[in-house]
Amino acid sequence: QVTLVESGGGLVQAGGSLRLSCAASGSILILHTMGWYRQAPGKQRELVAEITSDDTTNSADSVKGRFTISRGNAKNTVYLQMNNLEPEDTAVYYCNCQATIRWFDTRREYWGQGTQVIVSS
Repeated sequence: QVTLVESGGGLVQAGGSLRLSCAASGSILILHTMGWYRQAPGKQRELVAEITSDDTTNSADSVKGRFTISRGNAKNTVYLQMNNLEPEDTAVYYCNCQATIRWFDTRREYWGQGTQVIVSS
């Protein structure tokens, strides 16, 4: 069992900043990746950014240069620093991880409950 808890969402004006945090807990043998997804009204959920256990990162073209993903000293924590926010960034942001929780098991995905980000113009 893996539980993800997000925090840091809120309402900001265009050009402002937010920092999202996510902490994973549970009996984790191998934590392969952690990342952030978002889903805007009427749109499909999309990858925002992800980071591996060796700190390799990948992010969507729409957020490059504005958003930065990083891990804490405890590798079960991930952050998303969002700068120069735009109204198009408005969405529910979900924390995600890919993990193996016991030997001889397959890699599985786990999701947080989401945190709302609203950017006003």
